[in-house]
Amino acid sequence: MSVLIIGDVGVLDGMFHIGDEAMFEVAVGELAERGLSPIGVSSNPPETAARYGIPALPRLGFAGLDRADAARRADHLLAVAAGSAELSPDDPAAEVFATLDGARLLVNAGGGNLATRWHSHVFERTTLARLARAKGVPVVVTGQTLGPDLDAPDDAAVARMLREAALVGVREPDTAALVDSWGLSATLNVDDASFLGLGLGAEGEAGESAPRGGVVVSLSGWFAGRPADQVEQHIAELADAAARTVGPVSFHAHFGPLDPAAPARGDAALHERIRQRMSEPSTVIPTGTSREAAALVHGADLLITGRYHPAVFAAPAGTPVLALSADRYTRIKLGGALGHWGQTGVLDLDELPDAPRRLETLVADTAAIRDEAAARLPRLRAASRQWWDRIAASARN
Repeated sequence: MSVLIIGDVGVLDGMFHIGDEAMFEVAVGELAERGLSPIGVSSNPPETAARYGIPALPRLGFAGLDRADAARRADHLLAVAAGSAELSPDDPAAEVFATLDGARLLVNAGGGNLATRWHSHVFERTTLARLARAKGVPVVVTGQTLGPDLDAPDDAAVARMLREAALVGVREPDTAALVDSWGLSATLNVDDASFLGLGLGAEGEAGESAPRGGVVVSLSGWFAGRPADQVEQHIAELADAAARTVGPVSFHAHFGPLDPAAPARGDAALHERIRQRMSEPSTVIPTGTSREAAALVHGADLLITGRYHPAVFAAPAGTPVLALSADRYTRIKLGGALGHWGQTGVLDLDELPDAPRRLETLVADTAAIRDEAAARLPRLRAASRQWWDRIAASARN
């Protein structure tokens, strides 16, 4: 039984986004484990097909469109589904239309968070869901952050998609509250990639712990309009304090070039600027794969991150996390990821001058943080397995 999965995947220009790929990788694995045949929707179908060993199709054609053109594109595709318009043979959506005819389920996976700031994702995800429903294909939404910025048209489109979905899974309490405000319900889960590479048995028990050591720093360049020089200097001072308090510091870009020899871009370029401001030595670990990224923070003594998925990987392993939020959106995501595991170490960028003191408190709480994660792990892993069981059942009904 074929299942169409859309995630924010496909390497472009040699740049790899670990978190988005991780959620997709988990979705593919969980569905295949339950006897289903995943088919991906990707920005780079040949690359995605080779990476995950599944068929992959092009996206619907919303990338790069402004709102007006995206609205016209959505209207056209929906008219095609209704039989009142035709799709040209070279239209990028042609393969998706053909595949939906034989699909048993559409899984709208994490990545491409649905907020007005990324309107193309809203148009693509909601339009694809309506195309699936027009063909009688059930829709599941999983691993989502919604909003918090959703203007009226986007709010209505996302609410409609959820209302018509067979299952809706969200990953933080703020998103669950937003869904509730629409008069709908959602299952609150941990992020779909939370257990990637954690080495769990069938009952959710953690395997033997590898030796820990050092500090991992994974940052995002989104400072929400704050002066970059000032923020980068404060982060460099925080990294120096971590090196002196905890141990050697390694920088790891979650959005960076796959080629370790390529010039630093994305998060890697930011890391280089911060390293130049530090007084303590540091090293760089190449971006690598999602599983390698997870293993890296599983084995760390401390994670400092402005990115979401380093926290998602670290918290289930009991790695203490000092998370740096730039705005309400990043605060919701980081706080949600840590809150599932009993951690509370989210620091606003404006509070960076106080970060070294917060770091000392966090390090002092390490034993309690690890114990709490271990206590929550079996329950949360079992809930995740049950969630994927429900998704698979949706394809068989």
